[in-house]
Amino acid sequence: MRANELPRISKSKFTKGLQCAKQLWWSVHEPEAPELVVDESLQRVFARGNRVGEVARSHVPGGVLIDLPHMQIRERVAATAKALAAGARVIYEASFLEDGVFVSVDILKRRGSSFVLTEVKSTTKVKDEHLADVAIQLHVVRAAGLDVRRAEVMHLNPECRFPDLSNLFVRAPVTAQLRTLLRDAPAQIAALRSMLAGAIPEVATGPHCTAPYECAFLDRCWPALPEHHVSTLYRLQRRVETLLAEGCVTIHDLPSEFTASAIAMRQVQSIRAGAPIVESGLRSALAKLHAPLAYLDFETVSPAIPVWNGCGPYNQIPVQFSCHVQQRDGSLAHHAWLADGAADPRRPLAEALLAACAGARTILAYNAPFERSCIKRVADSLPDLALELLDLAARIEDLLPIVRNNVYHPEFGGGFGLKSVLPALCSELSYDDLEIQDGEAAASSLEALLFDSDAYTDADREALRSALLLYCERDTLAMVRLHEQLVAMAVATR
Repeated sequence: MRANELPRISKSKFTKGLQCAKQLWWSVHEPEAPELVVDESLQRVFARGNRVGEVARSHVPGGVLIDLPHMQIRERVAATAKALAAGARVIYEASFLEDGVFVSVDILKRRGSSFVLTEVKSTTKVKDEHLADVAIQLHVVRAAGLDVRRAEVMHLNPECRFPDLSNLFVRAPVTAQLRTLLRDAPAQIAALRSMLAGAIPEVATGPHCTAPYECAFLDRCWPALPEHHVSTLYRLQRRVETLLAEGCVTIHDLPSEFTASAIAMRQVQSIRAGAPIVESGLRSALAKLHAPLAYLDFETVSPAIPVWNGCGPYNQIPVQFSCHVQQRDGSLAHHAWLADGAADPRRPLAEALLAACAGARTILAYNAPFERSCIKRVADSLPDLALELLDLAARIEDLLPIVRNNVYHPEFGGGFGLKSVLPALCSELSYDDLEIQDGEAAASSLEALLFDSDAYTDADREALRSALLLYCERDTLAMVRLHEQLVAMAVATR
């Protein structure tokens, strides 16, 4: 196959190939692979990036947008050439095809007789993986004959605060950091295109499988690990390679003299015994929780572009809560609140939260620093309610360390998150019947509900609200049942 017949690649495929040649080969030769199907959460990530890109253009105004479908490569390149010939000062999505590589430049700005190449990122800083992305663009644009003297990454400014978005972006120069990448680019391009023209390459697994991004084909290369693999040992990742080299594949293989933290040793003891381990300290830990109890869980959104007063990029703001509260007769009352629309939710949420938790002596959460930080952020924005909110935060106790420091079940799998603990200790309660089953899906759905509600029919909007309410309610009901089970286990260890 001649060089000009080798497969063409894009900048995203180039960076994917730098991470792993096998990943790139599968992406090109199996474009319909199930691993490449874009799920709803990933769609939200793409939508967020597109939105940031659109706003970035308003900070470099007056440009010509190459607004053609991405697959119309030659038409995009021709439209770009036409805009350059007409003297356009700024071009958005300027497209070039050189050396078998197609790139679209987010913002290409003329500066005198030369150009500035700007790559827009929805992060709050320049990351190492951004440099290869910019380098391949710079290589291709220069190969097309343009004198590009400056390359920069335009990223979100973590110091920006709504409503003043004039400093939303930082434009960080990276030209000097690209010298080695630019020198190596021609050989890397040739190697990747040649590789794609042949059989699937052999690539050993390693850290590159998950960095800088997790490979979509991870499961194809990594065999399923046996139950209780040593990699599941609690916070012992740095010793895993040594243990494997010593022939310890599972926890059952560990020598009798093996030592680790108290939590990891409890895990080892439980797995060797094939039964839960409950420490005598569980009873005293639970005794510090004073009735009446409330069980609290928040769901949040983190808009890349801030929309509420005092908020910056990716500030995590609670927009939903569920709260189960013990009544005097021992029954449970459930309180829930979910924002409706894009208006600032903090005051109505705070008022509903204070009402729901009124009278509770102890408020239980799972991984309580998250709930406390949510309340503190809301308190910072509402000085008149701050004392009440901070008092509420001071009453929050954390179930997670109570479990972690006192209980291990062989089915925990080395983790103590609610989704690991609940199936083992409260198997009758699960999330399998819910449309939304994890926090990532909840956050994605909340952003869609609050900021893209016009994309839904009234019926679909109500269905999504219902799904979110059910998911958050399940989280606090799970804490109720988990707490009950822990009390029973403590009683049984007397």
